[in-house]
Amino acid sequence: MSIGRAFAHLADEAPDAVAVRCGDDALTRRELDLASNRVAHGWADRVSHDDLVTIALPNGTDFVVACVAAWKLGATPQPLSPRIGAGERAAILDLARPAMVVDGPVDGSDDDSPLPDRAASSWKAPTSSGSTGRPKIVRAAAAATVDPAGAVAPFVPRRAVQLVAGPLFHAAPFVYAMRGLMTGHELVVMRRFDAEEALRAVERHHVTWTMLVPTMMHRIWRLGESVREAHDVSSLESVLHLGARCAPWLKRSWIEWLGPDRVVEVYAGTESQGLTMITGRDWLERPGSVGRAVSGSRFRVLRADGTTAAPGEPGEVVMRRDGPPTYSYVGAESVVRDGWHTLGDAGRMDADGYLWIDDRLDDVIVTGGVKVQPADVEAVLEEHPQVRSAVVVPRSDEVRGQAVHAVVDVAAGSVTTDELDVWARARLDPEKTPRSWELTREPLRDDTGKVRRRAFREPAGS
Repeated sequence: MSIGRAFAHLADEAPDAVAVRCGDDALTRRELDLASNRVAHGWADRVSHDDLVTIALPNGTDFVVACVAAWKLGATPQPLSPRIGAGERAAILDLARPAMVVDGPVDGSDDDSPLPDRAASSWKAPTSSGSTGRPKIVRAAAAATVDPAGAVAPFVPRRAVQLVAGPLFHAAPFVYAMRGLMTGHELVVMRRFDAEEALRAVERHHVTWTMLVPTMMHRIWRLGESVREAHDVSSLESVLHLGARCAPWLKRSWIEWLGPDRVVEVYAGTESQGLTMITGRDWLERPGSVGRAVSGSRFRVLRADGTTAAPGEPGEVVMRRDGPPTYSYVGAESVVRDGWHTLGDAGRMDADGYLWIDDRLDDVIVTGGVKVQPADVEAVLEEHPQVRSAVVVPRSDEVRGQAVHAVVDVAAGSVTTDELDVWARARLDPEKTPRSWELTREPLRDDTGKVRRRAFREPAGS
């Protein structure tokens, strides 16, 4: 059925069940259904079938109501960060040409009657630029229809109290939150991610499922055992993580904390052109792997000449998915070769089809002829107890061509670059040890773990 009708169906099924809560705000299924009807009627003279509706709102119940209203009008929500700069915002809106931009209070009419049943040809159109590059809009090929009795994915619980820890205007939090909502999940939405508040929310609302990125996992782990143990997280049935490579020490720590059956990892892109999945139990047998293809996906690793790499041999990771295309770009061309797509990642695959991701191809540092994966160095630095996060980039070097440079967020810590250098040299090969350092007390990554590396590649003012 159409997504709009699914919300009415869920309201009829359990009108008083909480659909979404954020802070002190909460909407039952019936309240969400009626509120979105009012907003949709208020927008009806401006929004037509298959229009884009740009929703540039922070996390909250208004964001959810706006999306549901757009679906009920047969339109496509186009989530957009309210924090981006004016130039980037203007460029995205120029691509989207939305029927309207929702970036303030979500007001509606007095009419909460049902609307005509409509389904857009695309159910979502988030923006994506990865960690670098020009922003683009990723228009989903799937229509705005859903089975409200179905599951979001094989690795997501059928019914759940879902903690939404990331910003809804980013692709992955949007997909899992909204697909969960339209299949009966109760959403517990955080306005901004805070590590201890996330644990409080799990305990207070008996959260059963959540999606995190490794940055969030790292911040929760850095709270320390006493803080973690002070909160009851026994309601958690499963934690899904994705969005970046997870340091093996951090992944193992979470598996030891929650148990291997409650930690699941997925590798995928905004475009959904392929995905892998691995359980914590399988990961312990193949540390570092992101799993095997699921949901009709196929993966290969290619050499530079386009031939298939041998098991364990590094190369470019490419993927495809059975069936029709899963997306189209607005503002960019797909990178597709003979039906195979790429996210620009380097990796390896074993003989059983398990995939390892090494790093972004564009991020690899070649120093003195040796290839260095920044993620390897970042994982070691972030294991230091006084490091909140680290970003490793190349810097120009007359002798080596490139040298490894580390930007380290030490938060309130007192660690020095000399101490970090000793830590790194004891754990890294000489080629991987940073040659230069930069300390900061400001977060390097956003709430989804993304970082724009090019901002750190050369010294400011160079």
